[in-house]
Amino acid sequence: MGQNFLINPRILQKIIETADLQNDIVLEVGPGLGTLTQELSKKAKKVIAIEKDKQMVEALKETLKDFKNVEIIQGDILKQNLNFKNYKVVANIPYYLTSPLIRVLLESANPPEEIVLMIQKEVAQRITAQPPKMNLLAVSIQFYAKIKIVSYISKESFWPEPKVDSAIIKIDNIKKIKKTDQKRFFKIVKAGFSSPRKQLANNLSKKLKINKREIKSALTECGFNPQARAESLRIEDWRNLIPIFQDQN
Repeated sequence: MGQNFLINPRILQKIIETADLQNDIVLEVGPGLGTLTQELSKKAKKVIAIEKDKQMVEALKETLKDFKNVEIIQGDILKQNLNFKNYKVVANIPYYLTSPLIRVLLESANPPEEIVLMIQKEVAQRITAQPPKMNLLAVSIQFYAKIKIVSYISKESFWPEPKVDSAIIKIDNIKKIKKTDQKRFFKIVKAGFSSPRKQLANNLSKKLKINKREIKSALTECGFNPQARAESLRIEDWRNLIPIFQDQN
């Protein structure tokens, strides 16, 4: 399933410390061999481990049979109903799952309190980017929460050894946002990033079908440089653009 299993015990402890578990309910995605699951169970009130691979689930049930606060669920996390309360997500996930998993968690009607993930180093750098190097993925995540890189992890800490290094990230201060506000925000953001090399005014004009002169005038009135590019805007800047184009959403 594209998963690389963490075999460095020091990194396991680093993940546990980052999660700062205080008798919490923990949702673990892709428990794999159950190594992290066992460490989580020592600190958490309960660990709910969701594993897609049926054969791995059978192995986990045997390996973790003595851990009474661990529940193993066979299923696809992207299709699960996250009806938990006051929970944290802690996981070493397959790299391909990073973007869709974070999106599902943050857009959920019941988002977690915190998310601690081991992901690909380059992806971690992209989603924590700041102006003038913002990108659509970074904006999409930072709209909902604060995110930081806790530490970088060498590829030698995994088996089988991947081709790239990893990073531990922490996402917290997660906000519940109304669907209507999400729709307005992302319509403008996607328009702004539609052609990254072009100026923001050009992209907004083309995608929102508004006269470019009107766009530039509106941007100037709100203190934006009409020649700016999308990657130079902060999250708050994007939020401030919503009222300007309210009728377009």
